[in-house]
Amino acid sequence: MRYVDVAIVGGGLAGSTAAAMLGRAGVSTALIDPHVAYPADFRCEKIGGTQMALLRKTGLAETTLAATTLDSEVWEVRFGCLVDRKPSDQHGIRYETLVNSMRAQIPATVTRHTTKATGIATSDDRQKVTLADGTELSPRLVVLANGLNIGLRHLLGIERTIISPSHSITIGFDIVPVGRPAFDFPALTWWTFRASDRLGYLTLFPIGDKMRANLMVYRDVDDPWLRQMRTAPEATLNALIPGLARFTGDFAMDGPVRVRPADLYVSSGHRQAGIVLVGDAFGTSCPAAGTGTDKVFTDVTQLCNVHIPQWLATDGMDVAKISAFYDDPVKTACDAWSLDKAYHLKSLSIDPGMSWMTRRLGRFGVRLAQGTLRKLRTTGKADPVVHDADDAAAAHHGRAA
Repeated sequence: MRYVDVAIVGGGLAGSTAAAMLGRAGVSTALIDPHVAYPADFRCEKIGGTQMALLRKTGLAETTLAATTLDSEVWEVRFGCLVDRKPSDQHGIRYETLVNSMRAQIPATVTRHTTKATGIATSDDRQKVTLADGTELSPRLVVLANGLNIGLRHLLGIERTIISPSHSITIGFDIVPVGRPAFDFPALTWWTFRASDRLGYLTLFPIGDKMRANLMVYRDVDDPWLRQMRTAPEATLNALIPGLARFTGDFAMDGPVRVRPADLYVSSGHRQAGIVLVGDAFGTSCPAAGTGTDKVFTDVTQLCNVHIPQWLATDGMDVAKISAFYDDPVKTACDAWSLDKAYHLKSLSIDPGMSWMTRRLGRFGVRLAQGTLRKLRTTGKADPVVHDADDAAAAHHGRAA
């Protein structure tokens, strides 16, 4: 039996970040994950906005951001029109690179177990974690950060309820220009305007020397359209977004097309002594809404910076202690915001009702006004609404000159 204060089961983004934070804080910690280096996985592929402040709270931002690609500016297209070229803090990074950058910051004092956890027994005092290689750990606290893997949760009587099956589907691929060395835009986001397209948006952004695409759609997992996207991706994308080539020029897909459906689910029976769930192990978010990384960083920073130091300062690890994390107002506000944003974006994208169409038109007007004012402030002259790729490139290069 090996004794530690905290055992973390799962070495994805939540688990690796928690291991790095606790290890650097001097907490006796073990990380259990079967992979020495996290393998390729299609999940979060950029960090920006509210996530930047949360990342800095982990104390791991500097090394992590060094592995990203900053786009600096994004062209925003709505209703087929270029409405704004706005400054951007989007940092593109493959999910496995993000996780491995966190793992590189885990101190040597954290014990690494490259295997799977096969059993967990909990109590008000110490817990027991059994590993596939026969090792047994006795932590005061188990942090379950094993994402969508439900086996251990079922052993503990923790259930999940799917509240929105196949809520959204994310499609990822690399895109390259044909007939010229680079695209004219640093990054581009195309927002839908026809509810019948069942499209949320397309975002193009750099990762290293590649232009990465994330296409967010709202379709059933057995929709034949998804098969068409895999087998004839360029033609299918152009048919879905017929005006895209005006901004991208001719393009081709480079490499495989990855498809990831996302169910929204919530946990029940999770308030138990000695164990706490974080990230997707507790509840999923919608990738289209882009709140998954917010939820992970919020869970981990509140747990590691606030609750674990308090819990370890006194004896025991009863349900009352664990419940303080699930009732944390910062965590509950983030969870509620994430869920609300998931439903709101879906309705804004595909709901055919007049009220939602009015909202789409309203957003177009607001973004166009913001883009026009931005241009007036910087150059004293407003751009015309650009529909043509050559005009867009000329306007962009003229501004740069």
